[in-house]
Amino acid sequence: MDFGSLITAMVTPFDAAGEVDESKLRPLVDHLINTGTTAIVAVGTTGESPTLTHDEKLRVFDATLKAVDGRIPVLAGTGSNATRESVQLTIEAARLGVQGILLVAPYYNRPSQDGLYAHFTTVAESTTLPIMIYNVPARTGVNIQAETVLELSNVPNIVALKEAHSDFSQILHIAAEKPDDFLLYCGDDKLTLPMLSVGAAGVVSVASHVVGRQMRTMMDLFWQGQTDEAAYWSGRLLPIFEAMFATASPAPLKEALSIIGLDVGSVRAPLVPASSALREHLVTLLNRLGEV
Repeated sequence: MDFGSLITAMVTPFDAAGEVDESKLRPLVDHLINTGTTAIVAVGTTGESPTLTHDEKLRVFDATLKAVDGRIPVLAGTGSNATRESVQLTIEAARLGVQGILLVAPYYNRPSQDGLYAHFTTVAESTTLPIMIYNVPARTGVNIQAETVLELSNVPNIVALKEAHSDFSQILHIAAEKPDDFLLYCGDDKLTLPMLSVGAAGVVSVASHVVGRQMRTMMDLFWQGQTDEAAYWSGRLLPIFEAMFATASPAPLKEALSIIGLDVGSVRAPLVPASSALREHLVTLLNRLGEV
């Protein structure tokens, strides 16, 4: 399965009461595809997975598949800090017809490297779908070390890594030693260009919701050998990349989507909406990039 180079970790739309609103998914998905998204992650961190129930996650997977209607692949975020739950949700997501799985490292309980390896391989054994593992130590409290990633890369259906670790030496280690058919994806928008320079296949993005065209331009310029122009776009996009995390994500992103005319509702508690000052800042940034 080819997930392409611009994978969007999609928000979960809510209605005014904070309930999942499937009716808002089709315009959102259409917008993402029209602005360069090559695959969608449903119910990842940006999709507020920690506050969705098991049944709500399945509803979002199903509604996303219907909205996408076969145009691009859909990956289901089925990771949790309980291996049994991750296995069960993966099996049910596969039955719905998703094309891949995003599997975050178990959070909060901080398993050892042996525990991480056992977790990922157990889930992998429960499905034939391609799996992208997701390393984000700032959120999970545990780092999937390079040696563990490289061991996991030998599992037939563990095909990719979304790397959101800030330690670039670890990224370099993985990039240098991974098998050619194991794909490395950037998991932090602002590091997209540096990671492309060491062989990353693309990015699993938050900001692509609102600046997908510009990110597509940046990556295409890099692959065409126009590195100076790609660097220009990387610098120009940095303020919006950083603004997406000016407060707890995805509050800034949902505000930005509202600014460009896409209603996806607000965030669920314990998250709170972006402030009016942040909204004004986002308006300024999006105006500079031609999005409002």
